[in-house]
Amino acid sequence: MSAPLTAAADLRRLVGRDLRRELRTPDSLMVNLALPVIIMVLFVYVFGGAITTGSSGLDYIDFVVPAVLLMSGGYGAALTAVTIADDLTGGMIDRFRTLPISGWVVPAGHVVASLVRNVVASAIALAAAVVLGFRPTASLAEWALVLALVTAYILAMSSLAVIWGLAVRSTQAAGAFSFVVLFLPYLSDGVVPAETMPPVLRDFATHQPITSVVDTLRALLLDQPMGSSAAVAAAWLGGAVVVSIPIAAVMFRRRTAG
Repeated sequence: MSAPLTAAADLRRLVGRDLRRELRTPDSLMVNLALPVIIMVLFVYVFGGAITTGSSGLDYIDFVVPAVLLMSGGYGAALTAVTIADDLTGGMIDRFRTLPISGWVVPAGHVVASLVRNVVASAIALAAAVVLGFRPTASLAEWALVLALVTAYILAMSSLAVIWGLAVRSTQAAGAFSFVVLFLPYLSDGVVPAETMPPVLRDFATHQPITSVVDTLRALLLDQPMGSSAAVAAAWLGGAVVVSIPIAAVMFRRRTAG
């Protein structure tokens, strides 16, 4: 078998390993399935009656759904840091080193498994939103772009999570990355309008990457003006992936050398 086909087969096995591990930990599986629904219900029923959407004129459920999609997928993607740190500290990497597999396949397997898991988590959040009254107006082409954008966001967060998981020395420290990713949408135009924030926070929320992704999703799902948000979102997410992959590869080689 040629080297590319061998690497692809190894990648498939490692992705399957990560997904099976998820299925064999019922508590983790239940959290991943329930969290998107809980977040959606929390925002719609607890916060929805108290928050106005400013100049957008949208109902709060329509306003917040894009941010919840990113929270649901991004939180799980950030946990990639924990899974790779667990492999590094638990001895699994030493076992992999005895096998004839390419080193890059190990972190890549974690990232691909994260994509599968967390696209499903975002889909669950979207289904919950529809049950609660969200009515998107996207065309088939716009839905395809929504899927591509959410997937790109999860890929970017998973790739950055690999770097964090390689940089720290314990699974507990690796878990801190998930809190950063979960709460970053709060400091964007996703949960409350940036225009309602104090000046310093407003400037940060307006220009941070999550806002451009949220604005693009909102435009695609609800036929809102898009402006330059799609180009900015693509630049941020593409840049994060392009930069993080070689950094992760170098860090993984150094952590596993010897």
